[in-house]
Amino acid sequence: LVLGVATVVTTSVIGIAVAFLIIRFEFPYRNLFSYLTMLPMILPPLVGVLGFVFILGRAGTVNVLLMDWFGMLHPVNFMYGTHGVLLVETLHLFPFMTLSILDSLSKVDPSLEEAAQVMGANGWRRFRDVTLPLTTPGYVSGALLVFIWTFADFVTPLVVGVQDLLAVQAYLNITQFVDRRIFRMGIVISALLVVLAIVFVLVARHYVAIKDYSSLAYSRVERRQLGPVARWLAVGFLVLLLFASLLPQAGVVLAAVGKGWSLTALPDHYTLDHFRQVSVETPRFIVNSLLYSGLAVLICLVIGVPMAWIMARTRTPGRGAMDALTTLILAIPGTAIGIAYIRAFHFPLPGIDVALTSMWIILPLVLAVRRLPYTVRSSYSSLLLVHKSMEEAAENVGAGKLITFRDITAPLVWKGILVGAIFSFIMSIQEASATLFLTLGGWEMIPFGIFTYYIAGSHSQAAALGVILIVLCAASLYVVNRVAGARVGGLFG
Repeated sequence: LVLGVATVVTTSVIGIAVAFLIIRFEFPYRNLFSYLTMLPMILPPLVGVLGFVFILGRAGTVNVLLMDWFGMLHPVNFMYGTHGVLLVETLHLFPFMTLSILDSLSKVDPSLEEAAQVMGANGWRRFRDVTLPLTTPGYVSGALLVFIWTFADFVTPLVVGVQDLLAVQAYLNITQFVDRRIFRMGIVISALLVVLAIVFVLVARHYVAIKDYSSLAYSRVERRQLGPVARWLAVGFLVLLLFASLLPQAGVVLAAVGKGWSLTALPDHYTLDHFRQVSVETPRFIVNSLLYSGLAVLICLVIGVPMAWIMARTRTPGRGAMDALTTLILAIPGTAIGIAYIRAFHFPLPGIDVALTSMWIILPLVLAVRRLPYTVRSSYSSLLLVHKSMEEAAENVGAGKLITFRDITAPLVWKGILVGAIFSFIMSIQEASATLFLTLGGWEMIPFGIFTYYIAGSHSQAAALGVILIVLCAASLYVVNRVAGARVGGLFG
């Protein structure tokens, strides 16, 4: 809980500052920064923590340079401990907060801030008393997502040697095969994770519902020009933030192409052999990742788009519960979902006498369940922007609902559906917390390969897989950015 709260605080400070700069001010390379600041969010957390170890670990680049330049006898512990987890989670998750705040800031009526300025509230006071409270729904959504992500992550703490966390204990207890009592304790811890996640979601929704935010509607934002000094201070802040956030990815690239990187600041030699090994000798990691994530996206589209249409266009009883369920799925830790599938589907299915946990199709199903909310929320948000009168006009001239959706609605909302589908793909292909429990021989995805290579001491091979995963995720994010720009905050709440 303490780690989750600390991460929310650090990501809030960074995320709000970045969002406010990007949406309210004009400065050099603003559009480029709006894309680059999203990169840490989709760069796989497992790859990120490995990169931090390569750069800031006891034998990493920074410690080697410190000992060479300043004659230090012992390395500085930058990474191993709770502070290392906080560093990794903060630099990985602040874009979630940024996106949520961006979405809310884009809906704030400028006349409210102008009225506050007329009444004498300038600068910080106007931001504190008017702007920030109006972003409460987006902020709470982002804070909840950051908190739950940190709360449920077990891979990052394991890599940096932290075990006294609930998610880590659940993983360690479940994966030992000696004592059934310890296994059951892992189940109990997973159930506790789910209960706490549900409580956090309910408290957050209740808090947002206390006040009325009905004045929030998308509005045109006039960006202000910064002065010469402030302009370059903003650029300097964003460059420094991006340097810190993307530094581990540089470490992963160096480890992937380097040879003889031991107690030296940089590798002694460079080679592409590690990419050949992982792509030729173990291609199943890449093939499985693309196949399972692609199938998961297909399932998300088949289920998610009709769900979004029901929520936005019908008065079907239970649509409110459907909306709450899609939000709740985001909050349930992947650790708990993976364990729940093990417990629920290890029995033989009727008619085929084979357990679902013994069939590879369980992985696309788990990924689809985990990432369905992105498709639903994006499709739902797009449908709300299409006025019902356009569909009603088509139905009045004899078009059925299916034809109306195909010829009228779909051409207007396809961008939102595509954004949700690509986000589902991005988050599926890097999923580790739910799939590690369910993976059997021959089913391995890239995150599983990275984890097993690293645990086995094959750090360069793990890094090579990490680079491949980074390229896949970055290319997908580029498509999202081109299609939707910054207005993807609705995906998260």
